[in-house]
Amino acid sequence: QVQLVESGGDLVEPGRSLRLSCAVSGDTLDDYAIGWFRQAPGKEREGVSCISSVDAFTYYADSVRGRFTISRDNAKNTVFLQMNSLKPEDTAVYYCAADHLYYGCAEHPQAYDYWGRGTQVTVSS
Repeated sequence: QVQLVESGGDLVEPGRSLRLSCAVSGDTLDDYAIGWFRQAPGKEREGVSCISSVDAFTYYADSVRGRFTISRDNAKNTVFLQMNSLKPEDTAVYYCAADHLYYGCAEHPQAYDYWGRGTQVTVSS
């Protein structure tokens, strides 16, 4: 059973940066594509970014492209989401999820089998 634990969420001012971490245990990270999703109050969960297992494919939602960067360290079983130039509309609970997939990654939450419990990101002055 794969477990995922997010960390790094915080309250920050607009324009600042945060780095989220997703620690994976219970299986080797090499076998999974990892996605980051977020859900704001009253809104549906949306895909933010994802990274494939073996072919270095990455995806970014239009709303974060150029500001967020996803990366993975398979040796540490951890995936990161570097978030720069944060905006109030980035405020949400951020979740990471794992999909047993080697090539490519999916932007839709329905594709993912395992989920963390989320970490709160609040961007406010």
